[in-house]
Amino acid sequence: MQIDSQALTAAFQNTVLSLPNIISAVVIFVVMLVVAALAAKFVQRASQRRGIRLEATLLLSRATRWIIIAIGIVWALQQVNFNVTGFVAALGILAFTIGFALQDISKNFVAGILLLWQQPFNIGDVISVAGFTGKVSDVSIRATEMRTFDGLQVLIPNSEVYTSPITNFTKASVRRLALRIGVSYGTDLDKATRVALEAINTLPDVLGDDLAPSVVFDNFGDSSIDFTLFYWIDTGATQFQVAQDQGVKVVKVAFDREGIDIPFPVRTMLMAQSVPQS
Repeated sequence: MQIDSQALTAAFQNTVLSLPNIISAVVIFVVMLVVAALAAKFVQRASQRRGIRLEATLLLSRATRWIIIAIGIVWALQQVNFNVTGFVAALGILAFTIGFALQDISKNFVAGILLLWQQPFNIGDVISVAGFTGKVSDVSIRATEMRTFDGLQVLIPNSEVYTSPITNFTKASVRRLALRIGVSYGTDLDKATRVALEAINTLPDVLGDDLAPSVVFDNFGDSSIDFTLFYWIDTGATQFQVAQDQGVKVVKVAFDREGIDIPFPVRTMLMAQSVPQS
């Protein structure tokens, strides 16, 4: 009992002697958390004032925050005479073990950093990736957040986004539209070509010169001769869906005015006459 009493007394004395260091470590850690948050906000605002892209701004602010927090942890541990070198080594082994056990999470983390750094798309861009199409609303450490055109919120793992083909519609300054149209077999094809081109050229945002509209007849259908009307638009002046809608409307009006028929599918049925049995 005497030994236990002496041990408890010694432990109590050591705790009392270490109490200022423990308090100092806690204060340092809390202060560094506050400094990390303030520094991250400062970096974000400074980057925005300098016109740095939002994705790079997010990467810089998050990196600043975690670096300061890591410094605060090491500094706080030093106050209590903790073996920082051994702790860092153990932390590295632990990180390797956790990373191996949680490979998917690690892949998403690394892929998120690479996406923010390489910037294959910006926040606000309309992209198509992994079978989804919509506007990017955020890129976090774990997933890329997208809002589809029908209002759904989709979270795609960063590793899947990084390894999948990405179509960035926003970065396309011009886009080509292709309208499939069929005219009846009795139609003058040269006239149909002229009317279609004149109609589509009435749209204000259709490009000309080397990107002028063109017509290509390419198929003998069941009830029509089919062609494709190609035309290019400036995506900065009009939206793709708007230009597509306008193109269909102006061609339909022009064909109706010129008496060019867009036929319905026709099926001819031959009825076999039954022969009476003798």
